[in-house]
Amino acid sequence: MIALKDINQLYGGTQILWDLNLEIAEGSCTCIMGRNGVGKTTLLKCLMGLLPVSSGELHFGDEDFTKKSAESRARNGIGYVPQGRDIFPLLTVEENLRVGLGARRDKSKKIPDKIFELFPVLQDMLQRRGGDLSGGQQQQLAIGRALVIEPKILILDEPNEGIQPNIVKQIGDVITLLNEQEGMTVILVEQKLTFARRVGKEFRLMEKGRVVASGAMPELSDELIAKHLAV
Repeated sequence: MIALKDINQLYGGTQILWDLNLEIAEGSCTCIMGRNGVGKTTLLKCLMGLLPVSSGELHFGDEDFTKKSAESRARNGIGYVPQGRDIFPLLTVEENLRVGLGARRDKSKKIPDKIFELFPVLQDMLQRRGGDLSGGQQQQLAIGRALVIEPKILILDEPNEGIQPNIVKQIGDVITLLNEQEGMTVILVEQKLTFARRVGKEFRLMEKGRVVASGAMPELSDELIAKHLAV
């Protein structure tokens, strides 16, 4: 269970999250949804420890992670794929993947074979620089880098932004496999309603820095969509 209680977060003097409460069950695939500017990315960064919370509590299971560093969270099995991918463009694909190995708890220096089973293109391009890859290939690399630590929780921020349709389908298949076959807890910010409904088991809708609606994905009604997602 992931539980956030009364989370407040200020960024650059502006408050982004307001007394936010959120619970995510172990083994779920939860889509965080809402219009632009409601605090979705800030929420994910707080979950990963990339932004400090101003007040409130954040628990993973029975452990309080409120003040733990991002590195500590990664070592405890939390993988993160940021919006925009943030791969290292001058490093090779292999070097990008090895960067993630530094957060493994067991200190293993071997890239897991599973990465190449999920994304075969990465094995074919191991010596190619990250900046020379297409947007879809870079996204596969970013997800692969997060998976090298073999996380228990995978956090993704708009993994399909600017990606070609065939790669979107592959990413959806990978998320479903990790969640349903391996029991990995997945949290993702997703703007595409069709994709969210395809892969998500749960939804959380945000408005003005708060979670205002939640439920199983089949409960995401047209009324909720019109109220919180329609532009």
